[in-house]
Amino acid sequence: MRIIYRAFIIVGAIFLILFAVSNRETVSLGLWPLPFLIDLPLYLLFFLSLLVGGLMGASAAWIAWRGGRRELRRRRRRIEALERELAATHSQMESRPGPAMSALPGSRQTS
Repeated sequence: MRIIYRAFIIVGAIFLILFAVSNRETVSLGLWPLPFLIDLPLYLLFFLSLLVGGLMGASAAWIAWRGGRRELRRRRRRIEALERELAATHSQMESRPGPAMSALPGSRQTS
């Protein structure tokens, strides 16, 4: 699986390099409400738009998963509290003098 992943990364990198080399022409970007123009290579405009779109998508996903992260934190705290309670119960059981438990209550012993 790792080989397939790396092959896709290499093919994608080669595609992006070829795209950047073949689209070096300068384009003027005018942002409507602003009174100035920006001259930059076409491939840079493409890569910047991909970057901005990726960041917007990642931030939207992060905001949408807010409730899930809150639930995971709540469950993690509950698990830690139960583990502490279990450890305390085990230490109390070990410190008690007396015979060890031979069988669980309600279980049948075979003779």
